[in-house]
Amino acid sequence: MKKIFSSYYTDWAFNIATLVMRLVAGSLLFLNHGIPKFNKFSELKYVFFDPLHIGHKWSLTLVLFAELVCSVLLVIGLFSRLAAMVITINLAVAIFLFHKGQPIAQYEIAIVYLTAFFSILLLGPGKYSVDAAMGR
Repeated sequence: MKKIFSSYYTDWAFNIATLVMRLVAGSLLFLNHGIPKFNKFSELKYVFFDPLHIGHKWSLTLVLFAELVCSVLLVIGLFSRLAAMVITINLAVAIFLFHKGQPIAQYEIAIVYLTAFFSILLLGPGKYSVDAAMGR
């Protein structure tokens, strides 16, 4: 009971928590957002949100890079902070530009993702990652 109310943590718990956060957040982003956009690429490339004014197709390509490539990098723990930074920027654009003026219920999952990936950006990948195995 004393441990439940403690603010201390062990290195083991920290590393398991970062592993679980990377695996779950990265996998969900990949499967629920990246793959569906990739499958509808031919439809979305003409109408996708273009906040940088680089063209709908290129904006979609950047989002797919974040949601497919960077999420896989996070799951395996390779270049984790860089991948988390790319995804964090992607989600910040979605929340603050695309969903601007919408009810929060429309984008609350994006806020949850942003929180998870920003936390990974700050904390790093943990011991159970390729980055840690490579000594980064």
